[in-house]
Amino acid sequence: MSNKINIAIDGPCGAGKSTVAKEVSKKLNYVFINSGSVYRAIALSAIRMNVDFETESEVFKMLSKIEIDLDEHENIFLNNTNVSDAIRDDKVAKAASKVAQYPLIRHYVVDFIHKITKKSKGYIMDGRDTTFKLMPHAELKIFLTGTPEVRARRRALENKDKGFETNYDVVLAEVKSRDYADQHRETDPLHITDDAIVIDSTDMNFEQVVEKIVSLAKERM
Repeated sequence: MSNKINIAIDGPCGAGKSTVAKEVSKKLNYVFINSGSVYRAIALSAIRMNVDFETESEVFKMLSKIEIDLDEHENIFLNNTNVSDAIRDDKVAKAASKVAQYPLIRHYVVDFIHKITKKSKGYIMDGRDTTFKLMPHAELKIFLTGTPEVRARRRALENKDKGFETNYDVVLAEVKSRDYADQHRETDPLHITDDAIVIDSTDMNFEQVVEKIVSLAKERM
């Protein structure tokens, strides 16, 4: 992946990080990393191997027996088998939520992402701790934000498009509550790193945000 860089997109909830990151990955032909898929692959392995995923030490011991890989099409492999569809099962999702709470497992996932993104370029990842924890070495760090009102409005519209009845005021309250929690949590509170570029999407549409990040990436290639 010569002449490519790694891109980390951070920011508060409802900023559109995942949607933007996926579109940027398509335009640049980059690999989009979804850390949630890694947790789900671990959970799937625990279920298949009859490991008690309610016990952190048991899940941690299992990690030495599995191998997880990603490809350029966002597929995830468990011991060389494509499990991209299998990890979408509701049972796996519930187990993954539990597994993701364990410090030892979180450390494993962070280390996994560090290894693949230090070894090669052309990766893009989003999340609320991506710029300073998951991809601190990324050549381009973006902090994507917007006013709580705009983020709540966008989320409400997304929910409506998916067929969910949504009350804007309720969504706005949830966004503000999540912002406060993210900024004041003891471990890895949400913040803007010194080397991150802030993009306020309040007065920008989706295409403008994507093109801005693509342009910034090309400047660094």
